[in-house]
Amino acid sequence: MKQTKISPKHPRAESLRIREKLIEGYETGSVAIAGLMAHGRGEAFDYLVGEKTTSNALKAAKAAAAMLFAARHPVISVNGNAAALAAKDIVKLAEEVNAKIEVNLFHRTTEREITIAKLLRSAGAKEVLGMGEAASAKIPEVASERRGVDPKGILIADVVLVPLEDGDRTEALVKMGKKVIAIDLNPLSRTAQFATLTIVDNIVRAMPTLTKIAAKFSAEDKKKLGKLAASFDKKENLSEAIEMINERLAALSKKGIYLTLLEESET
Repeated sequence: MKQTKISPKHPRAESLRIREKLIEGYETGSVAIAGLMAHGRGEAFDYLVGEKTTSNALKAAKAAAAMLFAARHPVISVNGNAAALAAKDIVKLAEEVNAKIEVNLFHRTTEREITIAKLLRSAGAKEVLGMGEAASAKIPEVASERRGVDPKGILIADVVLVPLEDGDRTEALVKMGKKVIAIDLNPLSRTAQFATLTIVDNIVRAMPTLTKIAAKFSAEDKKKLGKLAASFDKKENLSEAIEMINERLAALSKKGIYLTLLEESET
């Protein structure tokens, strides 16, 4: 693939770099074409939160890191977009919290599984679950290919991190008694609403944030971290996220969208 040269002076430079990673992922086989459309939807919500990690998202990330540490069998579920955008951070986080990494795809093909596994292994993953016939267990009430999970991974997990939108499986996993941590820029999505805990943030910011917090929590007592996770109020946090978006939009409409965005870009 010929790399598109992006000027660091371009006002949308970071957004364009992310798009290029996904385009490369699509051309090399890890990202499904539906993943490109899903990213566009997420990017729209990123505009609404100001393309930054909010205090609300940071609070959720701290609770998520605590929940992963307190878990007995944490698993990070990975799809094509997550692997293309955050493979290194996924592996780092898995190492910090002693989590398994499992490939789980809606548009599942052997070729995509292999390509995603290669991305993860090149990022340092020693083990990748959910490959081929290894995804022999089934999640009840899920009709798509996402129903297939690894008996050594998601099937026995007590906490599953779902880095990107995945509503039907999130709902089913919660019904199975598992705690689900979602990373979703849309606080109104089924994923965000059904998850045990939702981080309303872009995966490219949320994953490194989670990893940094996890590194700080590594010496903490697991019982203490369990209490921190249990005290998190998802409904309150999601309501706060929606309120922050509303407040920001109100400020933009009163002050003038262009001028306000220009000021934000300069801070």
